[in-house]
Parts: sequence; C-alpha cells; structure tokens
Amino acid sequence: MKNLTTRRHALRTLAAAGAASLAAPHIASAQANGTTWKIQTSWPGGVGLQTFKDWCATIQEKTGGELAFQPFGANDVVGDFQLYDAVKNGVLDAVNPFTIYVQGIIPAGVFLTSYPLGLRNPHEFDVFYYGLGGLEMARELYAAQGMYFVGPVHHGPNIIHSKVPIRSIDDFRGRKMRLPGGMVADVFGEIGAETTVLPGSEIFPALEKGTIDVADYVGPAVNYALGFSQVTSYISMGPPGMMSLYQPVDIMDITVGMDAWNKLSPEMKQFVEMETHVYSDMHHAAIQKADQEAWAKFEADGTEVTRLSQDDVELMTEVAVPIWFKYANRDKDSARIFKTQLDYMMSGSLGYVTPDLVDGLELKL
Repeated sequence: MKNLTTRRHALRTLAAAGAASLAAPHIASAQANGTTWKIQTSWPGGVGLQTFKDWCATIQEKTGGELAFQPFGANDVVGDFQLYDAVKNGVLDAVNPFTIYVQGIIPAGVFLTSYPLGLRNPHEFDVFYYGLGGLEMARELYAAQGMYFVGPVHHGPNIIHSKVPIRSIDDFRGRKMRLPGGMVADVFGEIGAETTVLPGSEIFPALEKGTIDVADYVGPAVNYALGFSQVTSYISMGPPGMMSLYQPVDIMDITVGMDAWNKLSPEMKQFVEMETHVYSDMHHAAIQKADQEAWAKFEADGTEVTRLSQDDVELMTEVAVPIWFKYANRDKDSARIFKTQLDYMMSGSLGYVTPDLVDGLELKL
C-alpha cells in the first residue's frame, strides 16, 4: 500500500509539472534568465490604462519568470509623441501606442489603422492583418525603423465631444477641433473645421480653457473617466449602428524595439505574439463593457447625444475618397497597403466603395 501511495504521489507531481510546462512556453532556465521589459501605453487613465496594467501583470507568471512587463501610463517615461523614439533608442523596450501616431515616421501607417469611412468593424481589420497580408506589410515597414510590429490591438470607435451641438457635417464649419492629425484632420478640414493636433493627455485642459471647442478622442468610458462631461455638453456620433464616421475602429498595437525582440527565444517570440491576441480581445471587451456603463453617467451629467444622418455618411464619403488616394499616392508602400484594403472594400464582402466613387482617381503602384 505504501509503495502504491508513493507511486500515485509521484505521478501526480509529474502530471502537475507537465501541465505547468504546457501553460506557457518557458524553458528550464527561465528563472535564471528573466527579462523585464519597460512598456508604455498611450492610455492616460480609465479602463484602458487599468486593462493594460492588468494584462502586463499576468506575463511574469505565464512565462515562469522568463519575461515580465513593467507597465507605464501615458507620459510616465516619455511624451505620447516620443514613444517611437524611446523604443528605438532603448529608453523603452516596448510600447502600446495608438497606431495612427506612427504616420510621422511611416507614412503608410495611416492605413494600418482606421481612417474616415474606411474599414468599419474590428473583424475587417483582422481580415486585413491576418488574412490579406497586412501583418507582414506592417512588420516590413517597422523593421526598417528598427522596430518589430507584434500585432494590432482593438479598443473601439472614437467619438466627438463638443461645447456646441453637431447635428450635421455642416456644423463642423469654423469649429476649433482637436484631431490626431493626418488624413482625419484633412477630411475635417475639407468640411470646414479648424483642426489642431494634441495628444490625448492635453485634450481636457484645452477644452477647459476654450483653446478648442470640439475634440475627438476614444470611447465613452475612457472619455468619462478623463472628465470630458465637465467641459463639454454634447457627444456627436454617426447614424444608429455607426458610432463614428471618421474612426469607426480605432487601433492600438504592441511594438517592440528590434534589439529587445531579437533577444527573445523563438518560443518566447511566439508567446508574445499570441499574448497580443489575448490582450486585444480582453482590451476590446473590457472597454465595450465599460462604455455601456458610461452612457448612463453622461446622461446623468446632462450630456446630449446627437447623431449624424446617412446623408452625412454619403457626403463625407465623397469628401474622403479622393483624400484616401492622395495619401495612398505619397509612396509605394502606402499605395500597396491601401490597394489591399480598397479591393476588400469594393468586393462583394463589403461594398463600401462603389466604382463611381473612384472614377477618375488613379492609384500609383
């Protein structure tokens, strides 16, 4: 009986060890070779920052100590617009930025995230990245800058907060409006807004001081936590079922400095890539859940939600399409990425873009 008990105990011990080895791709030397990455997000607060920190806190246990993430919020180490310089020169090992910010060093980056009236749902960007070659194209461009693009991270549509009601696209005319720059700013500039570029952390004081009277930023939960209901009275959205015309699917990502990336084992690289999928799913779901709770808070504060019409969608699409082509024709990489998305948008799967909208427009491949 004693021998049988001893054998059962040994088998249970071996089974537990085997299960642990399957839980994450760490190796026997994990504890001795632990690496800690300093990683900064663009989130300045709210559910976005908390979800990021919660995810980072899981990495050390999942890897058996081989890798750990030390998280930092927006501006904790460097400013939001200095994230890429910081990861390239080793001040940070990795970053979790809004992907739109990369357009300053990679012009084609404007097509690696949502743009006005482009791809409109998270799964469409997943098709682009993981089915139509977008991930490989992004990694090629980032590698030329000394960075590794691990993968996209979804969070949701951006919405517009305003001191005045916006009931049609005509109401943007003459308004001082914060936007992330690039194509989005060009589209709103075309319909008459006076646009300015500010990082997310500077939006509240700019609204409070009256430097701007309209601001885009992310979704209801994060924006409520940042106090936007204290300095604006209105939220402008697209027609029912379409929260945002100009950035219906905003995307962040995980980007790593190439030196830090190359120090990982092949197994750990695969782990980080898969964990980015995990983070994207939990991040998107946590923010959508919090958004549902935030709407009631905005209503209690007296914020009024106004919606643009389907006519506004069609008018803004007519404005946006030539601007798409202008940005796509800035370089061959932009044209290559945009062509992949344009074919998808014109296909039977989506049909967002009809032949008449692109008539007379040339893509310089």
